[in-house]
This record gives sequence, C-alpha cells and structure tokens, in this order.
Amino acid sequence: MATHLRQRPVGAAAHDAGPSPDAPRARLLSRLDTKGSPYLFLAPFYVVFAVFGLFPLGYTAWVSMHSWSMTGKGDFIGFDNYTELFGDPDFWNALVNTLGMLVLATVPQLFIALVLAGLLNQKLRATTFLRMGVLLPIVTSVAAVGIVFSQIYDRDAGMANGLLGLVGVHPIDWRADKWSSWLAISTMVNWRWTGYNALIYLAAMQSIPRELYEAAAIDGAGRMRQLWSITVPMIRPAVIFTVISSTIAGMQLFTEPLIFGQGNYAISGGTLRQFQTLSMYMFEKAFRDFDYGYGSAVAWMIFLVIMLLTLINFLVVRRAK
Repeated sequence: MATHLRQRPVGAAAHDAGPSPDAPRARLLSRLDTKGSPYLFLAPFYVVFAVFGLFPLGYTAWVSMHSWSMTGKGDFIGFDNYTELFGDPDFWNALVNTLGMLVLATVPQLFIALVLAGLLNQKLRATTFLRMGVLLPIVTSVAAVGIVFSQIYDRDAGMANGLLGLVGVHPIDWRADKWSSWLAISTMVNWRWTGYNALIYLAAMQSIPRELYEAAAIDGAGRMRQLWSITVPMIRPAVIFTVISSTIAGMQLFTEPLIFGQGNYAISGGTLRQFQTLSMYMFEKAFRDFDYGYGSAVAWMIFLVIMLLTLINFLVVRRAK
C-alpha cells in the first residue's frame, strides 16, 4: 500500500518558528525613518535660524531694557526706553513716513506687476527675452539705483523736472516736502521690485487651466474680466505672499531714502525729517548717537509693527472674495 507524503511549502518551517527577533526593531527603524527624516533634513535651517535669527532677536530685547551706550552695558531700566519712545515725536514721524512710502510703493507695484504678468502670460514673440528683461532691475545694484534716481529727481538739472517743465509745471524740490520725497523714493522701490513680483504672479498663472479662459471667452468675457474673475482668485496664495513680503520689505526701507537724502542730513531724512524711515531712525540712534538701548527699542517696535501689518494683510487678502 503506497503511502503519500504531503510536501510542506518552502519556508513553512521558518513560518512555524515565529517572527524574527529583529522584526520589531526593523519596523521601529522604518517608522523612525519615515516620520523623522523630514525633521532631520529641516534641522540645519532651524539651527541656523536659531543662531542668526532668534538669538539676535532675544538679545536685542535684552539690550532694549538697559541704558546701553558705546562705553558698555548700563543699568537695567525695564521698559523706560519704550516709554520714552512712545512720547518721542521723531519716532511717530518716522512711522508715518514709513507707512506712507509703504502704501505708495506696495499698492501700485503689485497692481502693475499683476497686469504685467497677465501680458507676459499671453502668446507673444520673444517671450523668454521679455520675461528675463523684467528681472534686470533686481540685478542692478540698489546703490546704483539710488544714485541714478537721485539725479533724475534733482531740483535744478533732474530729468523729472525737465519733463514737467515741458507741460508748464514749475520745478519741484523733491527733497523738501513729504509727499514729493515719498513719491520719488516710492518710484525707486516700484521700479526695482515690480518685475520680481510679476514673475511670481506669472509662475502662478502657468498652473491655471486654459479651459477656464476659453470658456470665459465663449461667454463673452474680455481680458480684464478674465483677469479679475479667473486669474486673481486662482493665484490668491501668490498674492498673499507678495503682499506680505512687500509689507516686510517696505517697513525695513533704508538704502533708497538714505542715498536719496545726500549730504549731512541723509540719515535724518532731510532737514525736517520729511522722509526718515524707522530703519533710518534706528540707525541714527544706535550707530550715530551710540544709544544702543534706545536703538534696540526702535528695532523691536519695527518688528512688532511688521508682525501686526503682516497679520492684517494676511487676514484681509485671505478673506477677500
């Protein structure tokens, strides 16, 4: 009588022997690799940010609570520097100047950038050349931009007054008045950063499906209607980014008004402080008058104002329909 032996599948013995003792360790390492690797790759940024960002921020706050001068650390005075700051008319004047130039620079800049990006998004000849051309102002040195525009807005031999003279407008002393100096400085900022923001908008527009524009054209929508009804809502994240970044840069405005000022009153923003920004006022107190405690208090107020304006801009743009 033949006896039939049932063959066991290959690997059955190992299976019957139970899981490998290294299996839990392997699963743990795999889980750590999956969940921990992103944090490990991001760690160098946060280390550098903590050393060169958080530490100077905290140290500035510490200095702002002392009567700190060039000779060294003084007594701890708490919030006395901030109390003096709130009663300082020069600080409020610098704040008004900064906000005024921020509005004159940011609003036209982003609007022109949006229209320019819409034009660059069309089928044009030499598209690559045109897109690269809008970046030329950023490549140009900010010092060179300030010098050139200072000559353009010169009272006696500037091109701006020359063009105004052709239409019968008397020469303007661009540095003598708040509004004229604000306008001149804002022109520098607009010329330098409009192309950069336009390319950001253009990159966001590239991801919008063409079918939306084709459907809108069939329904009779014109170019401007398509821009405001399709393009702007679809690139809202890019708009939020440019609004916030422009606000931060505008609150830190320093080089353009400093070069525009010229002469002995450059850091003061003119003889009457008509275009002195918060950054210039901070530099004046800390590095000309050597009052590091008071200058640190100004620096912290700049930081707080930037945070407040950034939050307001984020909420307004995010909720805009």
